[in-house]
Amino acid sequence: MDPLSDMIALLRPNTAISKPISGRGVWAVRYAAHDAPGFTIILKGECWIELEGEEPLKLETGAFLLLPSTPAFTLSSRPSMGGTPTDPTDAPVRHGEQEGEADFIALGGTFRIEAANASLLLALLPRIIHVPPSEGRSARLGRLIDLIAEECRGDEPGKDMILQRMLEVLLIEALRSRGTTMGEDRAGLLHGMRDPALARVLEAMHADVRADWTVAGLALIAGQSRSAFAARFGAVLGCGPIEYLVRWRMALAKDALLRGAKTLDRIADDIGYDSASAFSTAFRKRLGCPPGQFARMNGRVGHA
Repeated sequence: MDPLSDMIALLRPNTAISKPISGRGVWAVRYAAHDAPGFTIILKGECWIELEGEEPLKLETGAFLLLPSTPAFTLSSRPSMGGTPTDPTDAPVRHGEQEGEADFIALGGTFRIEAANASLLLALLPRIIHVPPSEGRSARLGRLIDLIAEECRGDEPGKDMILQRMLEVLLIEALRSRGTTMGEDRAGLLHGMRDPALARVLEAMHADVRADWTVAGLALIAGQSRSAFAARFGAVLGCGPIEYLVRWRMALAKDALLRGAKTLDRIADDIGYDSASAFSTAFRKRLGCPPGQFARMNGRVGHA
């Protein structure tokens, strides 16, 4: 698979909470930070979202916003409003005037992801992923949003299950959409995949994680000098190429340990270590505990 598919496969996203959010008149609510990826799809009207430390961002009908690790934020009918502290809930929410037809409707919620690799993989994503309606309407993502809006308006059997599956597809489509507006404050995999030279390198490493990659060899794939490639990779991905490879190997190892279907020898061979002993040493150095202990601490039943 390609690097993005690899990442999504390890995250194993599914919809934890999905709820309608509506409002009328003037309103503003504030939510505390939480680790789960949060999303909003604007189905009618518009609103403003203001992340802690950021300028207000206007979200219009058809827009999709994904916050891979949700910081504290304010959602409001007008920009730069203080906001009433509000606790997240999985029930439908109505803001502002409680009577009359809503002038704002959205679908919001969170995605559940595989906890063991969440910190590493979410670090590869930008802080904000925003797909405005002008970019999404003529594309697949826009059609998905239309289907989700249609499903929300109806009350057919299986509605909740269909919405869950559509939202999971929407997440993947948003990550790979060329119309996506991403926060530039965080280096990561999505930025790397949009750089043709670095994309070739990432695809090569993910295609053969067992290979004895070197910076010089990867620079040849990128078509750049060793020093220029190393500098560019670090600036765009946030770490050096060999460090990225080691992190990815450890992510694959953790996933295999939690699944419990492979021996340590098999895991070691799959990710490029000469022996189970060499793998265990590297794993302990990175994670602070041996592989077997990691599996037991994280709820894996059985033994590796």
